[in-house]
Amino acid sequence: MTHRLEPLLNPQSIAVIGASNNAARIGGMPLAHLTKFGYRGAIYPVNPKYEEVFGLKCWADIESVPAPLDLVVLAIGAADVTPMLKRCHALGVRAVIVYAAGFAEAGADGAALQAELEAFVNNTGMVVAGPNAMGFANLNTQAHTNFASVFNTAPMQAGKGSVSLLTQSGNVCAAVYAIARRLGVDFSHFINTGNEACVDFAEYLEYLAQDEATDVAIGYIEELRNGPRFVQAAAEFARQDKLLILYKAGETEKGSEAVRSHTSALAGDQQIYQAAFKQLNIIQSHDFAQMAQLAHLAGYRQRSAGKRVAIITISGALGAILADKFIGQGLEVPTLPQTLQDTLRAGIPDYGMVSNPVDVTGNVVNDPGFVRTAMEALAVSDAIDAIVVYAPGYLLDRMADDLCAVVAKHPRLIVAIDTGAAKSREQLRTGGVPVFEDIGVAVSALSPFLNWQEQRKHNPWLSVRQQPAPARAALVERSDEYTTKKYLAAYGVQPVAEAVATTAAEAASVAEQLGFPVVLKILSADIAHKTEAGGVRLRLMSADDVRTAFDEVMASARRYAPTAQIDGVLLQKMESGVAELILGATRDPVFGMTLTVGLGGVLTELYKDVSHRVLPVDQAMARTMLGELKTFPLLDGYRGKPLGDVQATCRAIAGFSNAVLALQEQADEVEINPLLVKETGLGVRMLDALVMAPLK
Repeated sequence: MTHRLEPLLNPQSIAVIGASNNAARIGGMPLAHLTKFGYRGAIYPVNPKYEEVFGLKCWADIESVPAPLDLVVLAIGAADVTPMLKRCHALGVRAVIVYAAGFAEAGADGAALQAELEAFVNNTGMVVAGPNAMGFANLNTQAHTNFASVFNTAPMQAGKGSVSLLTQSGNVCAAVYAIARRLGVDFSHFINTGNEACVDFAEYLEYLAQDEATDVAIGYIEELRNGPRFVQAAAEFARQDKLLILYKAGETEKGSEAVRSHTSALAGDQQIYQAAFKQLNIIQSHDFAQMAQLAHLAGYRQRSAGKRVAIITISGALGAILADKFIGQGLEVPTLPQTLQDTLRAGIPDYGMVSNPVDVTGNVVNDPGFVRTAMEALAVSDAIDAIVVYAPGYLLDRMADDLCAVVAKHPRLIVAIDTGAAKSREQLRTGGVPVFEDIGVAVSALSPFLNWQEQRKHNPWLSVRQQPAPARAALVERSDEYTTKKYLAAYGVQPVAEAVATTAAEAASVAEQLGFPVVLKILSADIAHKTEAGGVRLRLMSADDVRTAFDEVMASARRYAPTAQIDGVLLQKMESGVAELILGATRDPVFGMTLTVGLGGVLTELYKDVSHRVLPVDQAMARTMLGELKTFPLLDGYRGKPLGDVQATCRAIAGFSNAVLALQEQADEVEINPLLVKETGLGVRMLDALVMAPLK
């Protein structure tokens, strides 16, 4: 099916209402671009002031235009926009772009204008971009519907492009376009979303995912309005093996807000975006130049590559520097197999390193034929995925023919770093060897690109998302710790041995049945943080201790929360283990339920050693999350300590994921803190858990 944004982004006819004969005005610039760059569709300027604009007949009003219109551009004031939309809709216009500012970004009056516009669009289904938008360009058809002056200064591409630019800022759109054009990147679409009153970022991305003219998209996000649609569009990018590069602005964490659980303080906005991007294999960029470099590098994405890098230099120091930088960015610099080292040693003096990095030394000047031999051997080795060559310009010129010949014969990605103005740069790039002019720039672009190449081979989250969702579960209206743990236990998360008591005598009896020492905690769905309420006593060694503790915690809890409903106390058998973790799920406003796994107990918020994912999560993903923790060695026999039951922990995390998703809208937060990890073979135990329902 044709996407509903087709007339907006690939129009066959365009009218500009508010047309001007002045190319410097917003009503004149799109017409100047359309005529200058050779758009072949029908163009209809509309303004009663002119008979002719840029050599085109100008029409007095939209009703006078003699043919049906795909797209109308409104270069008129905010107050006139909705009345004009109604006139366009009456004529069957399929899509409209609104340039005007003065809507939601301009206070109460502007918000009222935008509300009127949105109501009209909701009633009619008309495609309206903006308002407060710079407009678009389809560079493959030269359908310019923008007032972006960058098209007057950046060199226009000669042919068709496959990179689309999608931003929530017109200025960012222009800035990235200019930088990328200097690198020779050819574009398909130039899109900035404006206020997104009617068409949001996710819908544009959805269009680009199915657009045959788009192989790569680079974008800038301030906030997403439709998380599920964004995830679906990004997943479609991954499914079609398209590359998506995004810059997410805003470092503020949700942790600055009032929170009701430890997890809320740990799962900041930016961290969740990062997790979602990682799961969707989106390259997250951090500056405009990097975005442009990645767009350029994307032109070589069909070459075989991955995270294992061979580094070839004529300087041991440069090899060490590059190795440090690549490893620091998550890549690998593996030691080469002995047979490959022997091949390299045949042309490299004894003082040159051959294990990786490979220091070919200045001797390569005396035996230029060795370059092809070495590159051939590296290009067919299954021990590496990509080759990075650092050489000064004069030497790179000598190597260029051999590098291009190897690339023509083998699909492996070979990248050159030249800090000496090699004359062969264009030859190399045309021959399939991207060339960088700076080490820092090369590492900044190559590292995320090669990690993307690695993950594109297999994306586990996309497979997990396709599995059937757990059936909806019923949760009791007031879920305290005991009932919460009973619910989670049904999904395979084992609780500690425990029982409820409502009197001091009953508590003492229960404790004797459990066996000392025990823990006694206040039981109330209205008290989330029992320690703060003075509602916890540890290591109780006798029945007398339990009776005293019962009276103390009941009194303390009533002082802390006089209106709370207290259901008694919870007695637990004291347990010991290898380590304590937190499992927490919170409802992110964009991505829905998200998971945080990290160091548990009272130090959780202090150290913030955590890993995040958007749900669902299976056991394999849980193992990856555990491996991301700095404290993972505590589970892995650190300094002779017992090994933790990692397998049982992964099962518990996957079960927790299913339990959270089964609650659907019934919970905004679910937390186990701590989850005690016992020795291998002894499993895990929930020591505390809570569910927080949505605020009413």
